[in-house]
Amino acid sequence: METLLQFMKRAWNNFVDLLYPVSCLGCGDNLTPNEEVLCVQCRVKLPVTDLSKTRNSGVALQFAGKVPLDFAYSYLTFSKKGIVQRLIHQIKYKGRKEAGAVLGRWFGYELKEKCEEIAEANLLIGVPLHPVRRRQRGFNQSEWIANGLSEALQIPVNTTALKRTRFEASQTKKGKGARWENVHDVFAVADAEAIRGRRVVLVDDVLTTGATLEACATQLLNAGCASVGILTLAAAR
Repeated sequence: METLLQFMKRAWNNFVDLLYPVSCLGCGDNLTPNEEVLCVQCRVKLPVTDLSKTRNSGVALQFAGKVPLDFAYSYLTFSKKGIVQRLIHQIKYKGRKEAGAVLGRWFGYELKEKCEEIAEANLLIGVPLHPVRRRQRGFNQSEWIANGLSEALQIPVNTTALKRTRFEASQTKKGKGARWENVHDVFAVADAEAIRGRRVVLVDDVLTTGATLEACATQLLNAGCASVGILTLAAAR
């Protein structure tokens, strides 16, 4: 039975929603009290990937012969001017970090149901930002996605074991070769004990060339973790 405090809290939240309605990040319509981030219509339209494919998926094959991975999964397909691009833009540049956590949670429940490899993982690490970039943005979007995954998968998040040692400009317009040159030596393990012998999962927002994740995974494996898996919220076509 609902307590008086719970009733008052729900009534207050409903009142606030009436005054300051929360908008769907997909279409801009007001969300109902039972919706998060996206309205039902936009959530149904999300371009969710086929998580039954792992070893032979485009995501996994992108790292083949470069770095050994336990698995590599992406939740959504990223395309220019599509709904996923709008979501990522809202998360990274409009401060909607809570959307990253919600989408991470949805991703986690899908993984839990469809991907048995995830059961062996025991540590989540978001791809780190340089302190300068973190101060500019106010948060690390990959950590918020990792927090959502953690809630669904019950795997802890570590935010200090891996660090970015050099500030770099945005890589959005760089090709694969340039991206690798830009990042291959900018990550370092700051706490080897925290990852030694652990099955680590790297978390990022969008997989493009894979250079950043490859560089991070290489550092983690060299520092003694048992294995590395990769989870990204989206993957570019």
